[in-house]
Formats: sequence, structure tokens, C-alpha cells
Amino acid sequence: MSIHFNYKHLYYFWVVAKEGGISRAAEKLDMAVQTVSAQVRELEKSLGCSLLKPAGRGLVLTEAGIVAMKQADQIFQLGEALPGRVRDAVSAPMVRLTVGICDSLPKMVAHRLLLPIIKIKNLKLTCYEGQLDDLLGDLALHRLDVVLSDRPAPVNPNIKLYSHGLGATDIAWYGNAQMVKSTQKNFPQSLSSVPMLLPTAHTAVRDRLDQWFEQRGITPHIVGEFEDSALLKTFGANGMGIFPAAEWVHEDLTAHYAVQRLGACEGVREHFFAIGTERKVHHPLVQQLLLQKL
Repeated sequence: MSIHFNYKHLYYFWVVAKEGGISRAAEKLDMAVQTVSAQVRELEKSLGCSLLKPAGRGLVLTEAGIVAMKQADQIFQLGEALPGRVRDAVSAPMVRLTVGICDSLPKMVAHRLLLPIIKIKNLKLTCYEGQLDDLLGDLALHRLDVVLSDRPAPVNPNIKLYSHGLGATDIAWYGNAQMVKSTQKNFPQSLSSVPMLLPTAHTAVRDRLDQWFEQRGITPHIVGEFEDSALLKTFGANGMGIFPAAEWVHEDLTAHYAVQRLGACEGVREHFFAIGTERKVHHPLVQQLLLQKL
């Protein structure tokens, strides 16, 4: 690999950009202003463009400087983390699991699904949240060990992925005390007359909820739709409307959000999957996830 610039020069530029001026950067680096300035000029010379320009009494980034700063941020943040990573590797063998969590999967459910492994000694758990397609791409590139989702992986002739069922839970309706009290009479038909909060069509359970309404002749008064389940619960807890949630996390839900269960959403279940690249799972922590029963 050919490197056309000096990383030390890049570091001085990074400090100058963060501090907003060469004088402040020189003070932070305990170096002469002329030295820092010369180092930045050397970087600009090697890259063939200006990275900083005067603005008032200070300096601001040029368009090229913004790009360079973003790259430098990544480089030196990784560098700052390096000593700790090395110490961790030497001091104790880490048990690592990198998990992708589909953004349509309720946060409380994700936490409960991971409970079997979070108390394991020397565990290093890393979680990333995102859209299912993006997470599956990272899984195929082996950046993730497993993806937790509310739906199985779609069929893809280019990537062999396997969906391992973790179980399912019933759905019920929840709300704050006042909202539940006003809706208890003539439930579930009373749901037509109260504000309703629902997950967006982005989630697997939304189609089942829409069918549930249609089968019972209920026309919901939808005042909010949320991709993020935690936001949905927060707005519901503050009285914006009645909302659906997994009964599997009933205790956590009522404790954290101070809401009450209104009634069952009969026939509607939410399913959960661990998606991996192996038909027979070999990662020991993923094996433990698959052993739990909902």
C-alpha cells in the first residue's frame, strides 16, 4: 500500500480543526505555532489542496477539509481505542458476540431475547440497529454474528441465510390509566372511538393488526405511527393513545412506562427470529439464544 502523506501531519491538522485555530492547537499540542502551521501546510501539499481557510480571527474547513476531517475522525478515534482493545485482549479472554437488531424489533423484546447471554463472564456484546436488508448485508460479510428480527430473512439466491425461530408472543392493547378506563366498556369495539398509536407498515405485525381491525369492523382513529417501538410506548404512556405491545414483556412494560393492559388483541402474534449464515449454528452464544423458550 502506498501512502502519500504523513499521518503525523494529518494528526496536527485534526487537532487544528477540532480546536478551531492553529494557536489553540499549538497550545494543546505544546508546540510552536510555526511548527504546527508548517505541518498542516505539508499535509495540504501532499494532498494537493487547501484544507483550511481564514474566517474572522480563526480558521474554518474548506470542502476538502471537511472530507479530510471526517476521515481523520475515524482514523484517530480508532487509534484512541487501540490501547484499550489490546489491554482487554491481554488481560482476559473476551467472549464476543456482535448482534444486528432489526429496527422494527421492539427494544424490550431485543433485551429479553439477549438475557440468556448478558451475564456470561467476560462477555463483549456489541449491538447495531438498522434496517433488515442492511443488517443482512453486514451478516453476509461476517461483520455480524447474528441478526435478531421480527420476520425471517427473505429468499435471496445470492446469499445463503437461515432463519431460526425464537418463538412468538401474543399482542395486547395498552394505555395510560385514564385512556384504559375510558375504553374498557364495550372493548374491543370501543377502540373505534379512541386515539390509536400503531407501528408503521415497516414492521411485520402491522399487517396482522390491520386484518384484526377489519375482521371486527373497527375503524381505528390513528393519530400516530412509529417505526421506533420505544417512541410508540413513550407517547402512549403520556396519553396520546392506545397502543399494541408484546405480552411477553408485560412486566417490564408496565414497570417502565406505568401503563395498564386494556385487553388482548386475540389472534395476533409477534414472531421473532435469529438469522445467521449457518443452517447448524456453531457460535456458542447464538446456540444459547436459540435454546430459550418464549
